[in-house]
Amino acid sequence: MTQSSTYAVAPPPPVVLPITGSDAVFPVRRVYCVGRNYADHAIEMGHDPDAEPPFFFQKNPDNLVTTGRFPYPAASQDVHHEIELVIALKSGGRNIPAEAAFDHIFGYAVGLDMTRRDLQSVAKKAGRPWEVGKAFERSAPVSPITPIGDAGRMEAGAIRLTVNGTARQDGDLNQMIWKIPEIVATLSGLFTLAPGDLVFTGTPAGVGAVASGDRLVGEVDGLEKLDVTVMPAE
Repeated sequence: MTQSSTYAVAPPPPVVLPITGSDAVFPVRRVYCVGRNYADHAIEMGHDPDAEPPFFFQKNPDNLVTTGRFPYPAASQDVHHEIELVIALKSGGRNIPAEAAFDHIFGYAVGLDMTRRDLQSVAKKAGRPWEVGKAFERSAPVSPITPIGDAGRMEAGAIRLTVNGTARQDGDLNQMIWKIPEIVATLSGLFTLAPGDLVFTGTPAGVGAVASGDRLVGEVDGLEKLDVTVMPAE
């Protein structure tokens, strides 16, 4: 654009996330997700975790939710929760060495990869992309970001989710098939990473359906918890 250019339509507002202990906000550029990165989850979904490496898909920045409210989405009768550790990048590049990965991390958050499982299953059987099941409106509730200086490297620690006070998912970050350095290194070989990118790192076993009125509480040791209520469909 030149200085004299004008927008044909109003530009969307920037997507930003709160940061614990700060008045500053974190601007979001892209949202990447790692598939089947916990062996027990791969098995519960009918896959052999040793047969293939984890893979990547994307959500949209405006799928992120920080209000604690998740409206049950349209066109689905089977919406599932997936609790995840989220990486927030402060810098990026191409072909980042695994040993340098932590130098690019700003901090971490707790996220939910909400999934229209019925629509995802149809897409899988047809060999189609997953966006219809993964990248719908408000499909990514997320907590405030905790800077890495406060959180540490997050190489181990409990990751859990309760629904209405009952434990659904309970694992440890050290159970990830691909660890954080490998995720950053491999992803940077496929995309040019940049400041503001988020990476959802995968979910442990125990994913399941949610219903209107459910209260989901997600926790990762050392991070601010994520408290979300499923609202009626709009």
